Amino acid sequence: MSQLVSSFGDALTVDAAAAMRSLGQRPRTADVAVIRLDIVEDLAALEAEWRVFETVADCTVFQTWAWLAKWQRHIGATEGTRPVVVTGRDAASALLFILPLAIERRGLVRRLTWLGGALCDYNGPMLGPDFTARVGGEFPALWRRVLRAITERRDLRFDLIDLAKMTETVGAQRNPLFSLPVIANPSGAHVATLGQDWETFYAARRSGPTRKKERKQLKQLGEHGAIRFASAGGTPDADRILSVLMEQKSRSFARLGVANHLARNGHVAFYRDLVNDPEARFAHLSHLDVGDSVAASSIGLHFRDSYYLILSSYDDGPISRFGPGRAHLHELIRFAIAEGFKRFDFTIGDEPYKRDWADIVVRPHDHLAGRTLLGHAVVGGTLAFREIKRTIKQTPILWRAFSRLRSLKSALTGRARNQAASSEETAD
Repeated sequence: MSQLVSSFGDALTVDAAAAMRSLGQRPRTADVAVIRLDIVEDLAALEAEWRVFETVADCTVFQTWAWLAKWQRHIGATEGTRPVVVTGRDAASALLFILPLAIERRGLVRRLTWLGGALCDYNGPMLGPDFTARVGGEFPALWRRVLRAITERRDLRFDLIDLAKMTETVGAQRNPLFSLPVIANPSGAHVATLGQDWETFYAARRSGPTRKKERKQLKQLGEHGAIRFASAGGTPDADRILSVLMEQKSRSFARLGVANHLARNGHVAFYRDLVNDPEARFAHLSHLDVGDSVAASSIGLHFRDSYYLILSSYDDGPISRFGPGRAHLHELIRFAIAEGFKRFDFTIGDEPYKRDWADIVVRPHDHLAGRTLLGHAVVGGTLAFREIKRTIKQTPILWRAFSRLRSLKSALTGRARNQAASSEETAD
């Protein structure tokens, strides 16, 4: 019996051997030419088998059924995304892999990409435990078959392939997509290896003077009201906490001059469904209260031995100078250690605070390829843009300058908007 951490305070036990038997007895070698490929557009048709497969496959939380099905329901369907999930089976009809792909249209261009890829921090395939042993170095030939199977249908043809944010390994296996040409994604990701207790971990990551300063700020924060950390997912208070998180995060995006994806159709509904669905047991909504106010909040995901922090916010009012966001992060990491997680994944993004805690840097990569003349032209421009973006983001002095200019532009735009609104009110 193998044990997967599934919910806080509880454990989901999975009989891996039984799960593998349900997927069929597999021969030890596979000719990629005879692997049966199927294209599935109706996600519901795969639900039962997908849920079994994700208990034994190498993948991340972003390839689980609950995450992707909710994304398609609330976001993908509203944006016209068409799921093109490719399954590969051996002669006994047992699953070897699932490629959760999709076709998205942007203007005149149709892209083959990862389903939910923009919101997923790590994209990639779901691989059966013995995928590498059976397919080995033959994946490029298998990939050519996948592309032929998709484009044989006129309604599924596309101009380019854009598979972004892929990691070099998928679980214990090398990502087979890395046998294709790839480039470094503009952003890195950061992961902290957790220890047995919070105090030891904290002392190892933060210097004595820093810990002293943070304890002082925590005391000052407590002068504004009792400090309390709590989980809210699935509780009557969940909608209120989620609304505060969205409001705080939206203000943060505006302050930084970053596009607010939360304002797009379906995104808030997606998160609300995620944290309130009792079957989506991997979602964790938490908050840090100071008195009667929500000083900070976040959404995290947990899968196997990892805790993923995907969205966090804090009150940017007067108490912000006492570090409510940092205090909340401390409680989150303490919580993850107490629950037995081995890794705390800050996910994609190179914010300085992540570097303070992480001992592992993940470098996601992208695969881009044109299929039509239009697709080749777009890929050329996309490659140039991402290389410039990566250079800026990975060069501290350039990134600081860019971030300041972006914030300044946002502040000036907001001021002009407020002045215009004030003038209209005066005219009325």
